[in-house]
Parts: sequence; structure tokens; C-alpha cells
Amino acid sequence: MNMQERIDDLRAQHQNLEKILHTENHRSHHDDIHIADLKKQKLAIKDQIASLEAQT
Repeated sequence: MNMQERIDDLRAQHQNLEKILHTENHRSHHDDIHIADLKKQKLAIKDQIASLEAQT
């Protein structure tokens, strides 16, 4: 997998987490711990994308 493919894959993961967060936030009994974990994952992916883009 080349660097651009990796970035594209990370962006897809980031977008998927965004959809999951949106769904989770609109549930009547959402799990705050789960939401916090999803946000941490999303931020970590964003950091990875930024790091890879800085290398190009």
C-alpha cells in the first residue's frame, strides 16, 4: 500500500467513525464512555493523516 492509499484508507476510517458518532449521539441512551473512545480514535486517525501528509 503506498502512502496515498494509506491516507485514503485513514480518511475512510475517519469518516466511518464520524457516522458512528453521529448515530451514537442521537440514541436516546447513548454511552458517554463509548463516545469518548470513538472521539479518541477519530483524533488519532486525524493525527496519522496529518503526519503522513507532512511526509509528502
